[in-house]
Amino acid sequence: MFEYEDKYKSLGLVAGIDEAGRGPLAGPVVCACVVMPLEKEKIIDGINDSKKLSPKKRDELFEKIVKTAISYSIVEVGEKTIDEINILQATKLGMKKALESLSVKPVVVLIDAVKIDTDIKQEDIIKGDAKSYNIASASILAKVYRDRLMVKLAQEYPEYHFEKHKGYGTKGHIDALKKYGKCKIHRNSFIGHFVPVEVQGENKKYV
Repeated sequence: MFEYEDKYKSLGLVAGIDEAGRGPLAGPVVCACVVMPLEKEKIIDGINDSKKLSPKKRDELFEKIVKTAISYSIVEVGEKTIDEINILQATKLGMKKALESLSVKPVVVLIDAVKIDTDIKQEDIIKGDAKSYNIASASILAKVYRDRLMVKLAQEYPEYHFEKHKGYGTKGHIDALKKYGKCKIHRNSFIGHFVPVEVQGENKKYV
């Protein structure tokens, strides 16, 4: 988890970036950027790719990361922007904004499999959330933040049960789309792959 951090830490601060929510049919993509201290006594045990951790463990690590980080930022890019510029460009936009929102300027940014527009040296790493401590920390921040957001949105749009699937295209979610139509946080550019055009009309309750 420290191969890339060890490669750059003698030059200065190392940042990691990751996202959560590229695949769902609803809600924003969330991008997080974090600069973690790399002194041995400040390393947080258990940090790994967020997908490999239980929700309880992610929640615990989220609180430790935000307390320990030298700097971190979390950015949402909403469904309207996703529809306008596509999910990849929306993800890159969110990552760039997250990096620029840090209170410090790192010498290098490690990113999970994406390149962004920045003058800071960057290294994109395939499956970086399983290979870099900073990227893994960012992945936890993004995942926990987005999951919590979707639980809140489930209270506004209870028919869709976002608290269960977090906006992903589960059978229950698609069945709700077919029954009620879309709500304001659905991604128009995504739901056509799963729901016929004739049932994509706005849920009248939320117009």
